[in-house]
Amino acid sequence: MRHKARFASSLAAALLDSLFEHPAGIRIGSVTLKLSGLLILKWVFNSLLEKRGGMKHNPGFLHLVEQARRRVKECSVAEVKARLDRGDRFHFIDIREDHEFAKDHARGARHLGKGIIERDIESVVPDKQDSVVLYCGGGYRSALAADALQQMGYGNVISMDGGIRAWREAGYPLE
Repeated sequence: MRHKARFASSLAAALLDSLFEHPAGIRIGSVTLKLSGLLILKWVFNSLLEKRGGMKHNPGFLHLVEQARRRVKECSVAEVKARLDRGDRFHFIDIREDHEFAKDHARGARHLGKGIIERDIESVVPDKQDSVVLYCGGGYRSALAADALQQMGYGNVISMDGGIRAWREAGYPLE
């Protein structure tokens, strides 16, 4: 279900991208979707996300995330867990809000919230070639943060797709 909901969310974002380029509407077959139709689609997709415990996201945010995802690398929770199990050296950073991190977080992750990561990352990860894996609640905020770090010159930043929700669903260790 997570992948279907993500696909639906990505589809809605792609349609919104097209609408920004074609304000008169988007033609799909014999139907022209205008902003109101796309907002209805967005509502349907967000309803799917809410039913599975996801968060409702606004179209502008989804557009920003989709743009960032085109520029950043993503990995699965299984890939991160395998790296941890092998003892690979990398910075595993939870970028969620303070209260989210306090509730629970992936074992071994350190906290550097999205609100301060650009300000503080150079103190925590001084070598811009070090491997960094970021995660958030579902993979959206971490994609945005990974994009920002790349703009700051970090060359090996990855966003963990699915975030802490996918980590929990997989039954991986929490602290």
